[in-house]
Amino acid sequence: MQIGYSCLTKRLPGLSKKVAVAVGLVALPVTAKIERVVTAKPSTNAPQLPVVTASLPSPDPRTDRLQRFLSRLRCPVSYLAEDFVHAADDNHLDWRLLPSISVIESGGGKAYKNNNIFGWANGEHLFPTLRSAINEVAFKLGKSTLYRNCNIETKLHLYNPEDESYADNVVSVMNQISPVVNLRPARRIRVRVNQFTYATD
Repeated sequence: MQIGYSCLTKRLPGLSKKVAVAVGLVALPVTAKIERVVTAKPSTNAPQLPVVTASLPSPDPRTDRLQRFLSRLRCPVSYLAEDFVHAADDNHLDWRLLPSISVIESGGGKAYKNNNIFGWANGEHLFPTLRSAINEVAFKLGKSTLYRNCNIETKLHLYNPEDESYADNVVSVMNQISPVVNLRPARRIRVRVNQFTYATD
């Protein structure tokens, strides 16, 4: 903002010309100083610190694979794919195990009662919700004393001891979901230094 002589005489007609000139002379260095500060450019000699940015986590490919598989079978529980994966991770289970049991026991939610898509306790056990069924069965298969230190085949024989082909049937569905267990992409952190970007594992 600049204060000029003509501006002052128009706004303050009662002032003498000498006072207006004096005020203009006092204000001139102030406005010049403000303009210098505003238009000052940063020094190009200042050191530029590296900017570290973490890349956004990519979607879990296991969830995507599981959802596509269950949708292909028209399983009503396909929307719970992420819950299956999280429950497996929380309880140190193969992420394919619970959905495979649900496919064998209830057609992936096509026929069940009591929110019991796993046939737990011969299908008589009542779960408050489907999510609670996933979390409770995952906890028991992963951390209860009966199942904790067993491999998948042993867990399945304990789960349904009456059907000798049960374990093979569940494992077959697991392999249809994915022939490999580890689908997780390696997490990478991107480090940007000035105009260059480096990817580190």
